[in-house]
Amino acid sequence: MTTDAPPNAAPYGTPETPRVAVRGEARLEFDPEIARIGVAVSGRGTDRRTALEDLTRRNSAVLDLIKSYGESVEKLETGAFSISPELGRHGRGERIRAYHGRVHITAELSDFTALGELTTRLADLELTRVDGPWWSLRPDSPAHGEARRQAVREAVQRAREYAEALGAQLSALVELADLGAENTVPYGAPPTPGMRMAAYSAEGTEMAPALDLEPQRQTVYAQVNARFTMTPPQL
Repeated sequence: MTTDAPPNAAPYGTPETPRVAVRGEARLEFDPEIARIGVAVSGRGTDRRTALEDLTRRNSAVLDLIKSYGESVEKLETGAFSISPELGRHGRGERIRAYHGRVHITAELSDFTALGELTTRLADLELTRVDGPWWSLRPDSPAHGEARRQAVREAVQRAREYAEALGAQLSALVELADLGAENTVPYGAPPTPGMRMAAYSAEGTEMAPALDLEPQRQTVYAQVNARFTMTPPQL
């Protein structure tokens, strides 16, 4: 009667064909490829209709401004929308003093020169808040592949050094396990923003100067496990 080995049993070598298991790692830095900003547009009014009209007007102005940058803007999305009443603090009953509305917009840009000007112009609008930028690489960026290749090269070099320390040489690759190569700041998950601005100034004033934004370098990390066979060591 025979018993099958556990499916996760580690492979072992023999004195004639020893095996060496190593881990290869790579941590590389790259310039960001895209930047995301968040824009919160607010509107207000003494009644619900006035608040909605005010919010619609301001939202249209923000969208038109962002779209005016053409191909520099790769993605433009509208997120949450809300409108809520403001109740009076004094007196009996629930008396509504005003209504407040808000729309959240996300823009993704690849032209960082336009980014500084756009963020300043947005922050110069009345009742408009700007968060960001959040720098990142694209999910299909060649940087991820370069990190993976570097991790494999590092694994081969490490295994070769172990074999040479025993007076042996690598003979064959047995297994290469990809543990993934990912950005230390996952795409779509905003890190600590490099800028946050809120604007409450009157509209129609002179345009503010563009911000000089320095892109934040992105770190890409990759890791692999590798197993090799080698010639008998000289002990």
